Amino acid sequence: MHAPATTFDPYAARGAASPVRFLYRLNPLAKLGAPLPAMVLLIFVRDAATPAIFLLASCLLLLVGVSLTRRVAGILLALPVGILAIGTGFAVWTDAALVDDTPVVLQLGGWTLYAGAVAIGFATALRLAAILALTLIAGLSTTGPDLVRSTVQQLRVPYRIGYTALAAFRFVPRFGHELDVIRQAHRVRGAHGGRGPFSAVARWSGYIVPLLAGAIRHAERVALAMDARAFGAYPDRTERHLVPWRVRDTVFAVAFVAASALVFWLTFPWGIA
Repeated sequence: MHAPATTFDPYAARGAASPVRFLYRLNPLAKLGAPLPAMVLLIFVRDAATPAIFLLASCLLLLVGVSLTRRVAGILLALPVGILAIGTGFAVWTDAALVDDTPVVLQLGGWTLYAGAVAIGFATALRLAAILALTLIAGLSTTGPDLVRSTVQQLRVPYRIGYTALAAFRFVPRFGHELDVIRQAHRVRGAHGGRGPFSAVARWSGYIVPLLAGAIRHAERVALAMDARAFGAYPDRTERHLVPWRVRDTVFAVAFVAASALVFWLTFPWGIA
């Protein structure tokens, strides 16, 4: 039985994409490792220019490198909304005593919003958005199986760990599908329990037992299938799908790290109090 099309499957195979979308053809480790130094350093910056540059560069890279699906467009459109909401929240949350020497932006009764609080709030929001955008470079262009295969083939992660984790993650869409079936069965029987928070708790409690029973049955079938294929009997396994590290992966990683170092060298955000 297959999962419905509406179920999100993080380990589903990727469909065909235009050759222009170059991020799909890169090794997953190159897309994960190249932005990692910038993501770590962005945690410690306090200005707004540095994360804004990385955010803009990441969005441009995504627009060129991945297919512009509804999900990608929705994520990119949600970024400015998230920056506005998080920046406003942090601006209001900032201790006014720390920034009371800056100009007043808004005053409501005894409450005052200073320009320093707005700067701190939106610098924090930009920093979070830039880190998120950097993670999307690999997240939107990499499938779960390819990531596991690359860790096994290039990082020498034991295949017993990698492929077992892959099998475990495959449970996620399976559980989603089984939960839909259980909910539909309860509706057919008229056991939906009505409305309200107490009814919702009672209704979800009734889902737990059949969901656990289905999970145990599925786990047993997966374990038997893995035993039948001699999983774990030998220290190494042959690979049917290869995810090689090519020259273009090295070029991408080196160019990304060099560009990140150039941005930090030009802005040098740690000199700002």
